[in-house]
Amino acid sequence: MADQMQWANALSTRPSLEAAVADVVQQAASLLTAPADLGLVFISSAFTSEYSRLLPLLSVALSVPVLIGCSGGGIIGTSQWGQTQELEAEPALSLTLAHLPGVNVQAFHVVAEELPDLDSPPDAWIDLIGVPPSPTPQFVLLSGSFSSGTSDLLQGLDFAYPGSVTVGGLSSGGGMGGRAALFYNDRLYREGTIGVALSGNIVLETIVAQGCRPIGKPHLVTKGDRNIILELDEQVPLIVLRDLIASLGEDERMLAQNSLSVGMAMDEFKQDLHQGDFLIRSILGVDPSAGAIAITDYVRPGQRLQFHLRDAQASAEDLEFLLMRYQKQRVDQATTFGALMFSCVGRGEGLYKKSNVDSQLFRRYLKDIPLTGFFCDGEIGPVSGSTFLHNYTSVFAICRQA
Repeated sequence: MADQMQWANALSTRPSLEAAVADVVQQAASLLTAPADLGLVFISSAFTSEYSRLLPLLSVALSVPVLIGCSGGGIIGTSQWGQTQELEAEPALSLTLAHLPGVNVQAFHVVAEELPDLDSPPDAWIDLIGVPPSPTPQFVLLSGSFSSGTSDLLQGLDFAYPGSVTVGGLSSGGGMGGRAALFYNDRLYREGTIGVALSGNIVLETIVAQGCRPIGKPHLVTKGDRNIILELDEQVPLIVLRDLIASLGEDERMLAQNSLSVGMAMDEFKQDLHQGDFLIRSILGVDPSAGAIAITDYVRPGQRLQFHLRDAQASAEDLEFLLMRYQKQRVDQATTFGALMFSCVGRGEGLYKKSNVDSQLFRRYLKDIPLTGFFCDGEIGPVSGSTFLHNYTSVFAICRQA
């Protein structure tokens, strides 16, 4: 048993931090038969005033060579009865301990000011992270905030570590001005990104559910400036959009008022575009005089895009579609030992009006795999081979032996 991968997750809802720490350490440690190589800890923003006490309490009860974690707007974990729960707006603490034979585990902390510029050679990124590009590492990243340079870091990692998979999320302070927290061994950070590189006998397989469905037909960007769409199919974008909305049924028209997004086609050569072929981006605003539309990404002429709608039904159907596709394609369930879930604070109960929807869907298709994670202020995951920062998304990383 000792040379098998082991992944133990424990969840506590005790309102006292001491009791919660004792709870999760005892539960997780009792599930392992070999020493842990990696610990992951996620703490709910209900404990905001006590973040600084978490690591000292853990260090007394737990010895693990690499420990990373962060605060979340909600906590996702598997209880001792094997139930996966998404706990929002209540005290919760999740601890995962992993025994990873044949895997090199290397953690790091970087801040935005240290990031090389995007024209730098791969070596500049490799020196910063301190992880060799071979064997190909798999990255789990936890970022402090939007000012942590996360998008630039993702581009740099994609460039310097071709073939690697990167997942993670932006830690959440739970709104209301709550400050996010990052945990790395015995240090509490408020800024930057902490990460762990896993190389060797491990593969991360991803499911990135962006929770949208396409409406209308694909359009061609014929004129754009930075993040502003100035022309679609050589027409005024706002007129194209108004015509599309006029063609919708009443329910979809209502939905389009506040749940409209843009999907950017990721494959320039793919003619027949379907769900999952798009990178979803939010609409920032419109300029009624010019008829232009601003979105949360750069656009360039020649790009294809399609408008999308997001609602609870579209989100659940999108995730189920991706899970079914994954289940059909996957090789060997026996080598799968654990999974991570990074879900937007805008999903969960707020979206579905009931709890545990995404995690229960996951468990329906991937039974008996312990799942852990948190509700993020932004989710990190790959679409068509490049890594992006998303919102309103659930990113799953399924861990298996190489």
